[in-house]
Amino acid sequence: MQKNLYLIILSFSLISCYTYQVKKQADTPTDNNKESKKSPTLANDTSTQLRSSTAESQVLKSQPMPIPINIQEKLAPNKKFKIDVDGKSYKIIVDKWESDSLVAHPISNPKKILKFHKNQINGEKIAEKRFSQPIADIITVAAYTGIGVLIWYLLR
Repeated sequence: MQKNLYLIILSFSLISCYTYQVKKQADTPTDNNKESKKSPTLANDTSTQLRSSTAESQVLKSQPMPIPINIQEKLAPNKKFKIDVDGKSYKIIVDKWESDSLVAHPISNPKKILKFHKNQINGEKIAEKRFSQPIADIITVAAYTGIGVLIWYLLR
């Protein structure tokens, strides 16, 4: 019984509710419901239909341009991030920005100083360490299940 209890305690100590997550950029909403808002009398007019189909085809052809990522705003000081620099992954705590260079230190070694130019950092793979609600829910359910099994085992 003690062996199983140690195994459970060890597994909970290794599980963390904090994960590195890449922020998703907000898409700009487009209003494609313009056709449904038209009155029936306007829909019967052929010139109106021609103009609306031309406008729709222009809207469909134009793809939203990706918003340029401002790395300096994304990498705020005193926060934990996982970044990709020249194909190598680093888990860092940002110290400060010196002009166009990021000064940080690895999470595992606070005495070591790392410097990266902002052009070296892959802006699409910047992941911030955040609380993960789904993982916390899974841990909670597992803990309640374990407590229930323990109570059932003791009462048996």
